[in-house]
Amino acid sequence: MTKELKYSTAIKTKPFLYVELKKMAKLKVNNPELSFKELKDKAVEDNIFQYNTLSRRKGVASAITKRIKVLDEYLIDKLLEGSIDTAKQIAIYSILKTDRLFFEFMDEVYRDKYQIRDPYLTDKDFNIFFQHKVEQSERVAGWVDYTYYKVKQVIIRVLYEAGFIKDQKEREITKPIISNNIIEHLNKKGDAKYVQAMLGGI
Repeated sequence: MTKELKYSTAIKTKPFLYVELKKMAKLKVNNPELSFKELKDKAVEDNIFQYNTLSRRKGVASAITKRIKVLDEYLIDKLLEGSIDTAKQIAIYSILKTDRLFFEFMDEVYRDKYQIRDPYLTDKDFNIFFQHKVEQSERVAGWVDYTYYKVKQVIIRVLYEAGFIKDQKEREITKPIISNNIIEHLNKKGDAKYVQAMLGGI
């Protein structure tokens, strides 16, 4: 699926959105008869995210609907009923599945840190990563410098909020403890690469 996705800067304005994802998941569980489009429309109409502007409601609802689509019933149940750590890991998984740039950063940089036993994410790591993407993609090459800066800041914040790094300054990596049940479920779904991106390769 990741190969089919285009590089996007959507994460700049649609970051972790953990609370919003849980709200949408609950809305889906309570309204199983609704299509994803109807679910998105209802989220906007009911303003379940409690945003002031209609444009923000629509933007977030669209992003969250894409993430909900990649979660099956088991993952949605764990998102709503599991531990906070498990729920946050599922939220990260939903971003990995829907955001090519974020997945490739986790797979090529975050994961690599474990393999070379270097526990800190540095500015240099981000610079090298973006330079590689510029060389690989005309779309990424067309971004302005501020875009790279903003995407970097949001990725750092997402990882911090999800518990994948200890702080946003030193950025020391904290390897998440993911339950074996979740790992086995994702592996059976054919999504082992996303597990490896989160755990640094297993």
